[in-house]
Amino acid sequence: MDITSARPPRLNHNQALGAYGEVLAARFLTRQGLVLLDHNWRCAEGEIDLVLRDGTTLVICEVKTRTSSACGTPHEAITKAKVNRLRRLASAWLRAHSAHPDDVRLDLVTVLGPRSSTPEIEHIRGLV
Repeated sequence: MDITSARPPRLNHNQALGAYGEVLAARFLTRQGLVLLDHNWRCAEGEIDLVLRDGTTLVICEVKTRTSSACGTPHEAITKAKVNRLRRLASAWLRAHSAHPDDVRLDLVTVLGPRSSTPEIEHIRGLV
């Protein structure tokens, strides 16, 4: 699945920044060998930014994008409640797709930096 060539609808600044970060994260992860299965998957529980396969492991990936850390780092946006919601979303995705992977992992990709320069991208495997 290629999300890099999709034309998104008009978005406000924060939505556009988030979409930009998701495209960068998807490119970064696929270059690392992960396979993109889904993006912006929605259900009644909420939305999963990226769903990927890493070997036989299903990866549910949250992407946090910030232009600076002045109002907090992207890492600080991941709370215990957010991790619990990602777990529920992972279960919903598995049910909706009748998928039975060997393992499921919750990851975080942070994108930090202004759009006018090369942002720093960090991949954190296995949120607790």
